[in-house]
Amino acid sequence: MVRAYSQEHIYRHPWERVTSASWRKFADPMNKRALSHILEVDTLDHKLDANLGKLYTTRAITIHAPGPWFVRKIIGQDICHCIESTVVDAQSRSMQLSTRNISLQNFIEVEEKIRYDPHPDNPNSWTVCKQETSIKIKPLSALASMAEKIEQRCVEKFQSNSAKGREVMERMCKYLEAEASGISV
Repeated sequence: MVRAYSQEHIYRHPWERVTSASWRKFADPMNKRALSHILEVDTLDHKLDANLGKLYTTRAITIHAPGPWFVRKIIGQDICHCIESTVVDAQSRSMQLSTRNISLQNFIEVEEKIRYDPHPDNPNSWTVCKQETSIKIKPLSALASMAEKIEQRCVEKFQSNSAKGREVMERMCKYLEAEASGISV
């Protein structure tokens, strides 16, 4: 079974500020507590296509393995490695991120897609963030009956982490706004 959910959030900040915050959220020491599930982020590749006005990046993200503690004990792994692919289109003012796990695939498959676009009603001041996440637990013979409950716990944890991520993004946007105004924070 696959659990999927989608969320939409309106940032009352311009697209340029929100996308800048997205790039900086993992590096800011103030965000370490809120994003404590993130252990490490490394840029593996980046390419700028000046003709198309697009930036392509690939990052490796190491996180605490999702799911209840007893499942992590059973599979014998506390961390999970993920790959994030990002495309920033400066001409259309769109940023799309796609993240999926590359470890623990015998047990769980997670894919998250996030898209930032100018808000259609206020494109110069607001940004729409659309997030879609799917989580699939691959039943283990001993845990087949629990797979649905584990998926639900994972969904709850991902939703909680998403809320923390939005808080971090709001804080980063306010920081960037103050920085642009010459106010020290």
